[in-house]
Amino acid sequence: MSDVIRVLQLGTEDWRKCYKVPDYVDFIFAKDVFSEVPKSPYDLVFVDRVLLDEEIMPLCQATKAYTLYVTDREIWNEGLQEYYSRKNGKRLSREKVQDFLDKEVRNYFSKPYGEKFRFQNLAIAQGFSGSVEWIGNYSVNVTGDFGEELSQIAFWRNNIPIMEGQAIDLWLEYKKDPQVEIALSVTQFVRGTISQVQQTWFFTEQELENTVILDNQLATGPVFVSLLAKGQGNLQIIALNDRYSRRGHGLFLPGGQRSVTSEREEIFYYFDPGDLKPPLNVYFSGYKTQQGFEGYYMMRKMGCPFLLIGEPRLHGGSFYMGSEEYEKELINIISKHMKRLGFTREQVILSGLSMGTFGAMYYGCDIQPYAMILGKPLASIGDVAKNERLHRPGGFPTSLDVLEFISGGSDENAIQRLNHRFWDKFDSTDWSNSRFVVSYMIEDDYDSTAYNTLISHLKSNGVKVYGKGIHGRHNDESFAINAWFKNQYDMILREDFGRKAEQ
Repeated sequence: MSDVIRVLQLGTEDWRKCYKVPDYVDFIFAKDVFSEVPKSPYDLVFVDRVLLDEEIMPLCQATKAYTLYVTDREIWNEGLQEYYSRKNGKRLSREKVQDFLDKEVRNYFSKPYGEKFRFQNLAIAQGFSGSVEWIGNYSVNVTGDFGEELSQIAFWRNNIPIMEGQAIDLWLEYKKDPQVEIALSVTQFVRGTISQVQQTWFFTEQELENTVILDNQLATGPVFVSLLAKGQGNLQIIALNDRYSRRGHGLFLPGGQRSVTSEREEIFYYFDPGDLKPPLNVYFSGYKTQQGFEGYYMMRKMGCPFLLIGEPRLHGGSFYMGSEEYEKELINIISKHMKRLGFTREQVILSGLSMGTFGAMYYGCDIQPYAMILGKPLASIGDVAKNERLHRPGGFPTSLDVLEFISGGSDENAIQRLNHRFWDKFDSTDWSNSRFVVSYMIEDDYDSTAYNTLISHLKSNGVKVYGKGIHGRHNDESFAINAWFKNQYDMILREDFGRKAEQ
């Protein structure tokens, strides 16, 4: 383990005197009243004594959701119950403390990581005599006879490391004909050589229906991944994802979750109950090649309940558009957390930056929230792809994959279909009870008309728009955009919801 995991224990006796604590744990024991909030929250908190009322607020600030464990001692009072609810706490028997320290604490590391294996590193095995079709940077179609026995059909160059004691989740995105059977083979070499194998993993097609895990209890060493196939037909290889695993304690963050459609497309989401009081702040991640949740510390600092949403399709995201199943599931994710909190749409704010603004506005049509806070809005995604050719050559090539993936083409008709997918939905929505808070780039080279077009399409009586233009192209002046974005959040929370800024 390379991460130091910071653990706080509140109790009447120091657990280091009765349990063996792993070397990688920075263990803090608090017997007296807890009042000093650290600069960053603890990775884990154990409560093993009665808490005083004055400890609850500092502890809420010092504890991340899903990282609180309360022992089975008779220590419950009203303050602990509130703390437990706000942090989605769990119970832990004193009999199982040592086992938890030995096996589970390691999964609460502070630095998550996830990525796709680079598409450029995908190679088709030598000797395959069928057809091979590369579809942008999205996928490769291989069609033909793969043989009667499972054999290598593709592999990824440039091995990835896996550390001693580390676990990595693998998720394969693919489509195939029923007559084709696949499997995944993973080989770990001894570090510094590719001639000595340390261990291997083999995953059947049935196992690949879910995430599979490489749990390395041996020495650090690189792994090489091969995709095997047999049978006849078409196999579309889309992507292989690797993510630091928490062994069931959450995706990326403790408590982070994922939803997967029948087409193997993922949605990431993370919910923090905050202080359980309105509003629910929903934040859509922007374009992000390193997988994970964006905006965590900013949203947590506000003190409100918040929901982070991200998606890993294509190379950094596909603007949250997808099949009917995909979009319905994303709406359900937001709606179920509104229901959990007992909030109405007037108690919801949708927000995002760049690609995240599209998610906020697109699903804002369904939620019709109190407000949408947007930085560098993108709306006409067909135009974003069109601008790649002359206005922004090489600046955002993923936009071309989005165009092909969503509209099924790259001609002018496909561009207009993609534009209308948003505007037709937007125009059929009643925005009379919503407000748009927008900061935009005046010379935006992604979607130069987004703000003005947004204004021209808002015809509902009572809708409010607050706009601020900043000179520059899309990726200029990010600091100014982010600062204005945060200031507008603080203003709405303070003036419209009676909350203090930066609780």
